[in-house]
Amino acid sequence: MQTPRHIRSFVLRAGRMTHAQERALTELWPTYGVDLPDDRLDLETIFGRRAPRCLEIGFGVGEVIGNLAENHPHIDYLGIEVHRPGVGRLLLNARHAGLRNLRVICHDAVEVLQSRICDHAFDEILVFFPDPWHKKRHRKRRLIDPAFVATTADKLRAGGVLRLATDWQDYAEQMLAVCNASPRLASLSPDRSYVTRPDFRPATRFERRGARLGHGVWDLAYSKLEEAAANTVDDELHGKGGQDHTG
Repeated sequence: MQTPRHIRSFVLRAGRMTHAQERALTELWPTYGVDLPDDRLDLETIFGRRAPRCLEIGFGVGEVIGNLAENHPHIDYLGIEVHRPGVGRLLLNARHAGLRNLRVICHDAVEVLQSRICDHAFDEILVFFPDPWHKKRHRKRRLIDPAFVATTADKLRAGGVLRLATDWQDYAEQMLAVCNASPRLASLSPDRSYVTRPDFRPATRFERRGARLGHGVWDLAYSKLEEAAANTVDDELHGKGGQDHTG
């Protein structure tokens, strides 16, 4: 029986690529790009050291990950993005800043996480302003769903943090419901709601566009529980500790 293909949360659009971006993809890919192997990626070999690691999924043109990599050289940053113009722009900025702690994958993030990334690989995972797929018939394409959240929990070390942000309120509500339902994540909000915008996150072009349209911004943050704690929460949720929810 074949495993059904996941519904992709993106559409490859023919965005305009400058000559500089095209050249960057050719000339700088050997320095910053990661070609996917048949097996799991060895991130220590890719970065040439053992250090805290942060993953950004769907980095757009790289405003957040580029800024973070420049300001936190002790942390290694891996970005995944499918749109080549944005990748090219990040590579240009990385060369200009002389970054050594940044690597980039140009591929479907879900496929990369599921088949190329080892569990417990990251201290932080960022998903800022994913495509909201605001039309009701398209919402099945949204990236943040129970399966994706479970996969990110796999890839975080215990105590690692998943950070999300969106400027679409109904997507924020969906993110909140999905993440709060995970027995492996603990909200960093005292009331299990939204958190204050983190100081480190610069406003992306998507966020600025949303602000011009009058959108609010909702940030969420979750810490991965230790396995024993997660199992206890799961037992409480599903009545495995002698509690029968059907009675």
